[in-house]
Amino acid sequence: MQSMTAFGRARQTRAGKDITVEIKSVNNRYLDCNVRTPRSYSFIEEKIKPHLLASGISRGKVEVNVSINTVDSPEVAVLLDEAYAASYIAALEKLRDRFGLKDDISTMRVAANRELFNVQAVEEDPDAAWADVLVVLDEAISVFLAGRLAEGERLAKDLHAKLKGIGEIVDRIEARSKEEIAAYHDRLLARLRNVLEDNRITIDENRILTECAIFADRVAVDEELVRLRSHFDAFQTIAAAPEPAGRKLDFLMQEMNREINTIGSKCSNTEIAHMVVEVKSELEKIREQIQNIE
Repeated sequence: MQSMTAFGRARQTRAGKDITVEIKSVNNRYLDCNVRTPRSYSFIEEKIKPHLLASGISRGKVEVNVSINTVDSPEVAVLLDEAYAASYIAALEKLRDRFGLKDDISTMRVAANRELFNVQAVEEDPDAAWADVLVVLDEAISVFLAGRLAEGERLAKDLHAKLKGIGEIVDRIEARSKEEIAAYHDRLLARLRNVLEDNRITIDENRILTECAIFADRVAVDEELVRLRSHFDAFQTIAAAPEPAGRKLDFLMQEMNREINTIGSKCSNTEIAHMVVEVKSELEKIREQIQNIE
């Protein structure tokens, strides 16, 4: 079980570049990935989301910030404008011959003319740049996933404790429900005696048993309790599975709420009603926490 809330950061210097990657996320129904990179490295943005998916990040509102700063001087290429150089040297030779000047045309003297050269920055190799960023990104993802797992373990421990507490309340509801059915027979018999004995009418014990059976059938919550406990078992199974559990657990909570609502509608006993409210309150707490689970 992993939380959708986490933060991961990594920083390395690679190929003369200081690269920092930060990943943070909060809960979201689906994977909503927002990537920010320097403008000159925008070509790596489309590569990051698929890589996150491949790394096991399937849900959450995820923000990835990539910072790249050049540490060493950028590589440059000095290009000779050969056509301009040929024309320039030809002009110098003509000047020498026309006016009988001393011949001191040399490489260094010609090179003094800066117009002969074009200085250009070497174009970044996209594949090499992505390879450098990927190393730092993977390190940040490792930290990020470790944070998700640690928070998920904390959530799982709390959820299991809450579920155990709900199970204990459900046991009390079951016991109290059986007591209520048994007590109904005594209450019904007492009311009938008060009404009928004054008129010297014999109480029909079979009719009382029939009425008690009808009451028991109307308020029986055995089926709901069985289904509710089966949902508890399913919760444990889903939570222990390696795949993302959040959506399945969210659906399961809806089923649990349906069963406890049915129990509440069947039982008129005040004590049971209070226990039903307590269960619903705990289920709502669990549901809120599940929203943070991937």
